[in-house]
Amino acid sequence: MESREVYGQQHIVPGNSGAGAYARVGLESGVMSADPHQLIVLLFDGAESCIRNARIHVEMGAIAERGRSISRAVDIINQGLLAALDMERGGEISANLARIYDYIIRLLLEANVRVDVTLLDQAEHLLQEISSAWRELAVTLRKE
Repeated sequence: MESREVYGQQHIVPGNSGAGAYARVGLESGVMSADPHQLIVLLFDGAESCIRNARIHVEMGAIAERGRSISRAVDIINQGLLAALDMERGGEISANLARIYDYIIRLLLEANVRVDVTLLDQAEHLLQEISSAWRELAVTLRKE
């Protein structure tokens, strides 16, 4: 398996190098044309991808890459998902999401210290639950 750096983050790229270039162009195009709901989905996808990469790096014994993947996931959650919360308009929902994001960050940091894949799994599961609800909301809003 080939490993490539994309936007400062090591990613596992299956197959040939053309796949990595295609993925980078697809990501850039997606961000440039995304609406606010889609941007949040891209943040969830990015954080989940970083967690999956961290899990692979744990299995490979790649300590530095594991740390970078986890740090990138934490950055996406902190600077993307948490920063996007509107605490005034979002009220209790935003406050609850902030607490969950904080918990996910703590899980990720602990997973890095302990080299514990089960903590990565928990963090990814929580993100997937929120991401799924967010995607359903976007579909519902488009129907209205």
